[in-house]
Amino acid sequence: MDTPRRSWAKSITWRILGIVLLGLITYAITKDWKEMAVITVVFHGIRVVLYYVHERVWLRIDWGRVKHPLASLPVDRELTPEDMETVKDQLRSLGYID
Repeated sequence: MDTPRRSWAKSITWRILGIVLLGLITYAITKDWKEMAVITVVFHGIRVVLYYVHERVWLRIDWGRVKHPLASLPVDRELTPEDMETVKDQLRSLGYID
C-alpha cells in the first residue's frame, strides 16, 4: 500500500509533466505568457488535488489487486532477521517460495 506521502509525490511528478505540456500548448494558441500561466496553474492545481483523492480512493478498492498470503497479519514493528527467517520457513512449508 502506498503512503499518503508517496501518493502526493506521484501526483506532483505527474502534474509537472502535464504542466509543461499544457503550458506549451496554451502558449502556442494564445501567444500570451500571463494567460498561459493563469490557465496552467489553475488547471493543474485542481488536478493535483483530484489525482490525490482519486489515488487514495483506489487504495481502498481491492478489485484487481493480488493479495499477499500474509497481508492479514497485524504487524506493529519492524521484523527482526530472526522474524524474517521464521516467515520464510513458513512460506517455504506452504509452497509459496522455494
